[in-house]
Amino acid sequence: MIGLIISLIVVGLIAGAVARLLVPGRQDIGIAATILLGIVGSFIGGFLGYAIFHKDASDGFFQPAGLVGSIIGAVIALLIYTRMGSRRTVRH
Repeated sequence: MIGLIISLIVVGLIAGAVARLLVPGRQDIGIAATILLGIVGSFIGGFLGYAIFHKDASDGFFQPAGLVGSIIGAVIALLIYTRMGSRRTVRH
């Protein structure tokens, strides 16, 4: 159980950091939010991999996506976050 949590944190940190490097613009989020971004990206990447390729169908709806799927999912999540954040800001 501890190994799973540590691996989620490490993969989340790597995927979130790479996603922040790939998405242009400034993201005002800290290290904890970067880890959370990577973890959310892993679930998004896992869902997309399941929906597109139907791999690991016996494992259920959510499954680990691997590092590449995590990065792709984190980029998608970060793009959605930055687009939603730009709508909330008031421009003068």
